[in-house]
Amino acid sequence: MPKIKVAILGATGAVGQRFVQLLENHPWFEVSALTGSDRTVGQKYGAGVRWVLSGPVPEYAREMIVLPTEPGFDAQIAFSALPTDIAKEAEPKLAAAGYGVCSNASSHRMWPDVPLLIPEVNPDHTALIAHQRQARGWPGFIVTNPNCTSTGVTIALRALHNAFTLTRGFMVSMQATSGAGYPGVASLDILDNVVPYIGGEEEKFETEPRKMLGKLAADQIEFAPFVLAAHTNRVPVTDGHLVCASLEFAQKPSPEEAARVLADFRAPEIVQNLPSAPKQVIEVRSEPDRPQPRRDRDAGKGMATVVGRLRPDPLFHLRLVILSHNTIRGAAGGALLNGELLVAQGMVK
Repeated sequence: MPKIKVAILGATGAVGQRFVQLLENHPWFEVSALTGSDRTVGQKYGAGVRWVLSGPVPEYAREMIVLPTEPGFDAQIAFSALPTDIAKEAEPKLAAAGYGVCSNASSHRMWPDVPLLIPEVNPDHTALIAHQRQARGWPGFIVTNPNCTSTGVTIALRALHNAFTLTRGFMVSMQATSGAGYPGVASLDILDNVVPYIGGEEEKFETEPRKMLGKLAADQIEFAPFVLAAHTNRVPVTDGHLVCASLEFAQKPSPEEAARVLADFRAPEIVQNLPSAPKQVIEVRSEPDRPQPRRDRDAGKGMATVVGRLRPDPLFHLRLVILSHNTIRGAAGGALLNGELLVAQGMVK
């Protein structure tokens, strides 16, 4: 089939660059537009971008002219790496102009009629798009992916909640510096240090999994009834968010039972053959000191969730450690997989 034209919004930022990288030679999508800030609009992408990823700027993007983030570019899907304050106004305008917006921003995640989507977890939530279009009069739509820390945790929780019914959880995150974008956290703040506060992060971490693991009911989502509490910390690691979780369930699992459920978890059939989907959604490590960001963040080309250190918890039922790549699975790669799902479901043609 002919490739679907896609745009990357905010293409010069750290997450935008990851989109540019991941979309090189994509089997379904052709990048037809790159948008950027006033500083870069009108320039060739290769000249205007301050490239921060490993490897060179992909050849296909070098000569593309950076456009303003306004309706008018030729694309069906707009992958958004816009900052939240800009996305808040720009993304609805683009949806109203007919674009399918797959957003990485937090601006619209908790809108009742906007899917907060992880294809392996809640692909049925895309049914909200019809309600969104009807209520807002948009020919296009907005779909969002979750916070980078919520992503890997929610994938693991999906498997465990299905099997044992989660009732409450306590989580502590150790989040990589790339999650703050570029230039991100000042070196004097993060070197030889841990920063025990990330603005707005704990609230997202405690709320987003409840929406994603909730049930589709008419024109909105009934949040899952479990309760989560979180501490979030910025640590001197480049990529990979690590979460230590303690969980309680309606049916108490042994660590062995939980490990088996996690390892056996499979994505819904419609997701399994998507180009960006990992073959193994959750990788379970048996070593006592894994997962580790440097060693495990690239599992499944950065799209897999890695779990380890499953053991009994004297206060709850189960302790475990969860790792995911924050700028691939938790950002650009997650939004890209959402776009692929929408094509597979016939939402984009």
